[in-house]
Amino acid sequence: MKRFYKLVTVAEVDDGHVVHLDGKPVRTPAKAHFVMRNRALMEAVAEEWDAQVEDIRPHAMPVTQLASTAIDRIPAQREEIVRAVAAYAETDLLCYRTDHPVELAERQRRVWQPLLDWAEIRYGAALEVHIGIMPKPQPPEAIARLAEVVESLDNLTLAGVQNATSELGSLVLALALLEKRISAEEAFAASQVDETFQIEQWGEDAEATARRAVLRADIQATGRYLDLVRG
Repeated sequence: MKRFYKLVTVAEVDDGHVVHLDGKPVRTPAKAHFVMRNRALMEAVAEEWDAQVEDIRPHAMPVTQLASTAIDRIPAQREEIVRAVAAYAETDLLCYRTDHPVELAERQRRVWQPLLDWAEIRYGAALEVHIGIMPKPQPPEAIARLAEVVESLDNLTLAGVQNATSELGSLVLALALLEKRISAEEAFAASQVDETFQIEQWGEDAEATARRAVLRADIQATGRYLDLVRG
C-alpha cells in the first residue's frame, strides 16, 4: 500500500492516546480502535508510521505490529497463547547441553547457567539441565510456576513475550529480556551460542548471515517494544 498521508501525530483522547494520520485515527488490521494509555508506546507507533516513505511496509513497523497483536489476537486467543508460550519451558533451549566438544559445553554452561539460576531465584522455577537434544520431562512444579508467570502478564506484555519466546527458543531468555536481566543483544547472543560456535569453526555462508541479521533485528525490536510497554 502506498503512503496516503502527510502528517502523523499523537492525540490524547478520553481513554488514552491515538495516532492520527492527517487527523484520522489509526486502526488495527482487524479495524479495532487503536488506543493506548502508554503515550511513549504510541509515540513509537507514530514514529514507525512517519518513517514510511513511498510504500507502507508492515514488516518495518514491529512496535505497531506487536501492539496490534495485543489488541486483535491476545484477548480472543489468550488461553491458547498462554499455554503455547508456557510450553516452551518444557523444552527450553537453555536446558539442553552438549558434553562435546568441551569448549562448546563450557560456553553453554557459562552463558546459560546463570540465567537458569536467575529463573530459579526470581520465579522459584528450578529447571533441570540435560545432555543431548532428546526432550526430557521437567519438574512439574517448575513448569507450573512459569505458567503462572506467563498467565500473570497483561495483554500488551504477553504479545511481546510470545514473540521473544518464539524468536529465542527459550521462555527463560524471553523473561530475562522482559525483566531487563539481559539486553536484546545479550538475548540474541545467548540464543545463538551453538550457531556462533559452529561459525567460528567452519565459517558462515551469506544466506545464514542474512538470517542471523534478520533475527538480531527482530529481537532488538521486540526488546524495544517490551521496554516501552513496561516503562
